[in-house]
Amino acid sequence: MWSVVLMGLAGLLAGGAIAFRGQQAPKWLIISFWFLAAMALVAAYLLTLGPAE
Repeated sequence: MWSVVLMGLAGLLAGGAIAFRGQQAPKWLIISFWFLAAMALVAAYLLTLGPAE
């Protein structure tokens, strides 16, 4: 369940990064949105893994 929410959040963040790029926003803002989107995807992937034995 949480992995789906995090993937949706990553999509919103990536869309925000693309929108900010079109508005000529500062580079640091665009890079931070892409970074947060990537971290959300990594967290979603880690949540799908089972417990280590």
